[in-house]
Amino acid sequence: MLRLVWMCIVLLSSYTAVQASIDPATLLAGVKKKYDLVRDYTASAQLKTNVLFIKAPLSQVTVYYKRPDQLKIKNQKGISFVPKGTVNINLNNVLGLRNFEAIAAGTSLVDGVTCEIIKIFPLNDEEDITRATLYVDPTRLLVLKSIISTRETGTYQIAMQYGTYATWGLPDRVLVEFNTREFKLPKGTTLDYDNGSTKVDAPKGPQKGKVEILYRSYTINQGVADAIFR
Repeated sequence: MLRLVWMCIVLLSSYTAVQASIDPATLLAGVKKKYDLVRDYTASAQLKTNVLFIKAPLSQVTVYYKRPDQLKIKNQKGISFVPKGTVNINLNNVLGLRNFEAIAAGTSLVDGVTCEIIKIFPLNDEEDITRATLYVDPTRLLVLKSIISTRETGTYQIAMQYGTYATWGLPDRVLVEFNTREFKLPKGTTLDYDNGSTKVDAPKGPQKGKVEILYRSYTINQGVADAIFR
């Protein structure tokens, strides 16, 4: 019996030592260094919007990004309808925070990969982000999932899958799930699907939805004009 007790103590001590060895600040610094390789990009992609009151078709879009936080998605007919909070898909809104507390919160499997869970709490009350949880692949230094809460646009869960451009920290697929408190069109307006289909009145109250972006190719660090984002 005494031997069993000692074995339990040793195992618990080993587990605690492993947990204590995880330095969230160091891990985040490594992730940021990788994502900072990209100054700007222009990407060709497909975008699918799935919101309760919008059944938009699959759109061919161009995604423009410029560090630190400029991002725009355009389809062939203008600006695609995506929630404001999807700007967080570049992750620099979280990784670029300067005054924050980071806490290691264990591990979790994401797409079969054991990820470190890092919880981030901004200490500056002026930040739009109120808290964030990142699921980080510590081997590749990639964020596979994030849950980001903001003051203005609610909470977003963002899942990312990587392939060809993983060395740049750029995903092949991004799925944004959102449940904003005031996700609705301006009063008295209607939304056109951009495909000539029937218009739909905006419903009242908060809505749930998803935005999926499938990236086909990136042009990286070749410059993106500021005029694109105006």
